[in-house]
Amino acid sequence: DTECVVADIITCNAAISACEKGAQWQCALCILNGLASMRLKANRITFNAAISACENGKQWRQALHLFQAMEHRRLAACTITYNAMISACGQG
Repeated sequence: DTECVVADIITCNAAISACEKGAQWQCALCILNGLASMRLKANRITFNAAISACENGKQWRQALHLFQAMEHRRLAACTITYNAMISACGQG
């Protein structure tokens, strides 16, 4: 028997976070960009994880783009968001 695991936003957030820890910022963005095709909606946790992945990959422009996307979607930033953005911009 094979079991099918259905991805939800929690598993996708975990995958993006794993990409961050593995220094795979491109993979994190691929997962983020693929959420719509899975009919999932990114939340603040999703964006925080993706911004942190960009921070670790020294991709401050990508991090800024994600931050702007959060604002566009009316997702409230938090301390984690701001700290990741400050770190990302500090590496640029």
